[in-house]
Amino acid sequence: MTDSLSQKLKNGATVYGTCILSTSPIWSKVVETAGLDFVFLDTEHIPMDRTELTFLCQVYNARNITPIVRIPSPDPYTACMVKDAGAMAVLAPYIESVAQVRQMVGATKYRPLKGVRLQNVINGDETLKPELKAYIENFNRGSLCLINIESTVAVDALDDLLQVEGLDGIIVGPHDLSINMGLPEQYDHPDFEKTVKNVIQKARNKGLAAGIHFPAGPDRQIKWIGEGANIVLHSSDMFLFGQKLREDLALIKTAAGDTIIQAENPGLAI
Repeated sequence: MTDSLSQKLKNGATVYGTCILSTSPIWSKVVETAGLDFVFLDTEHIPMDRTELTFLCQVYNARNITPIVRIPSPDPYTACMVKDAGAMAVLAPYIESVAQVRQMVGATKYRPLKGVRLQNVINGDETLKPELKAYIENFNRGSLCLINIESTVAVDALDDLLQVEGLDGIIVGPHDLSINMGLPEQYDHPDFEKTVKNVIQKARNKGLAAGIHFPAGPDRQIKWIGEGANIVLHSSDMFLFGQKLREDLALIKTAAGDTIIQAENPGLAI
């Protein structure tokens, strides 16, 4: 597996991916034809055991599609576990403090260093000797550290969060952020849009990647690319399958003269 996603983001390029819920190995063949840079595997909201996650990471790595794995909580030991599974990028949810970001950087950029020694390094109290520094940099080549911005606390602390060396980018969690702002799922509300625009632009001005995830159509993704987002995390296999299936069955039932009953397409709250 190359570090092409890492290099693309460092160069400021736009990268494209989707959330994958299916654990079928055959599904990866379909995904490969879509021209994606990454797949998003969400272990926070989707039931997936360690073996399944490892299997998926290895399958998508083999197809040169980078696995970005969101862990259930901002825990460095869990981050190391998904790195061992083959995740090339770790997304930590609901980050609100500098200490949390540093822990994630330590897990993704300084493996296998742990404990007090790692804490001293990420706090700036110790400088690694050249030989060990070179080993760790090579060991973690291409590894990406991403964080979710999902609360007003995180928005208020954003300047400090973005200062942490080793952070590669942020992804806005619109569902949780809208709820935290008291604007549940009001994604077109001026205050919500203003906040997201500010978060994306601050990250991009710091040379970091930025994105936002929406389960529905492409319009919002196109809009936020226009505001500087360069991580395009679009929809999910479940949502897209349901959408296309409903459309096709509606056409077939109409032709057959049958009644069409449409159910709401389930999304994925991020």
